[in-house]
Amino acid sequence: MGDRPDVPYDEILEKWRQDPAFVAAHEALEPAFQVACRRIEQGLTQAELAARVGTTQSSISRLGSGDQEPSLAFLKRVATAMNCRVEVRIVPLENDTDSAAAS
Repeated sequence: MGDRPDVPYDEILEKWRQDPAFVAAHEALEPAFQVACRRIEQGLTQAELAARVGTTQSSISRLGSGDQEPSLAFLKRVATAMNCRVEVRIVPLENDTDSAAAS
């Protein structure tokens, strides 16, 4: 691989997590990643999952692309079709502890 030293993935990921654009993209794709993981674990194709959800394969594909944010209702339908549930959490921003304490 040339003269490039091996850099542990954790170090690269930690550096990327300092970039707000990376964090935003990662968060936007997280639901799609979770759906894809569960779908693959269950041995389902996009078309099979779509049939269970009552939607089209292209809708499942769009979910995976991250081009548009899925509605919570759609995610719940997809999760239910895979015998899963959706969890939504509201957490403080990492740098917002001072303003929260002042409130």
